[in-house]
Amino acid sequence: MVAPTVKLNNGREMPIVGFGLWKVDNATCADTVYNAIKSGYRLFDGACDYGNETESGQGVKRAIDEGLVKREDLFIVSKLWNSFHDKEQVAPICKKQLADWGVDYFDLYIIHFPIALKYVDPKTRYPPGFFYEDDKLAFSKTSLAETYSAMEELYEQGLIKSLGISNYNGALMLDLFRYAKQVPQTLQIEHHPYLTQEGLVGICKEHDVAVTAYSSFGPASFVELNMQKAKDTPLLFDHEVIKTISEKHSKTPAQVLLRWSTQRGIAVIPKSNNQNRLAQNLDVCSFDLSEDELKKISALDQNMRFNNPVNYGINIPIFA
Repeated sequence: MVAPTVKLNNGREMPIVGFGLWKVDNATCADTVYNAIKSGYRLFDGACDYGNETESGQGVKRAIDEGLVKREDLFIVSKLWNSFHDKEQVAPICKKQLADWGVDYFDLYIIHFPIALKYVDPKTRYPPGFFYEDDKLAFSKTSLAETYSAMEELYEQGLIKSLGISNYNGALMLDLFRYAKQVPQTLQIEHHPYLTQEGLVGICKEHDVAVTAYSSFGPASFVELNMQKAKDTPLLFDHEVIKTISEKHSKTPAQVLLRWSTQRGIAVIPKSNNQNRLAQNLDVCSFDLSEDELKKISALDQNMRFNNPVNYGINIPIFA
């Protein structure tokens, strides 16, 4: 089974279900990517900050070498980290990431956060994380517009086939539309029934920007990070609304949560190390929820965000 696709505003097709590489262990990452390809996954969502791009590329290479897929069958996503926002650093770090993956272009390259931090040489520390040195933050003076312009140059050079942003709010999106020569193809955001961000999704729809949801299962992704806010929040898997709908459709709660997004045209990037759940997560377009069910799930919204720097003790309140 291979996921259906959504057409981006540059005409390219992006799978609506992909595999997220955040928190995938380095020791098993290559095998995980290889097995996901065997299961039918074609989109892989990576990032400098995940620290596993080399291993992800090894899994891709094995699948290509064995004839399971060709490079053009895959949709490989990576992200520009905050420490590389300075215009002169964007192309070099993108080229390093391409080399780590072992590919010569990214299908989609995304500005990870609207945060410009002081440059850290990859030879010093990679991935650099949020802190410059001694657990202290140091910011760059580069504007988001300057960074975006450098991303557009990558697009023009063919190093990236599509251009995206992540963790932008409505005001930043509206500002971006004023200075962008190339409107972004995608916006990636935290999106689940506890954080529906309907206004932001509406802005993207109006401007033909595809939305990708991360952390589709809400607090579940963050409990394993020992985040107190997540531990204090009822799991969506156990919510009566989700359980009732999943039982009616003979699907898992995870499949219902993913279908709530994909049925509304929002792409998803779940991950699993379990082969059975890998297949289940990919099979989230073969059934439909009723309008009433979609509304009941959306009504769970609490504007509850987990992936916020301040929740990790990092004093960058970008969602204030």
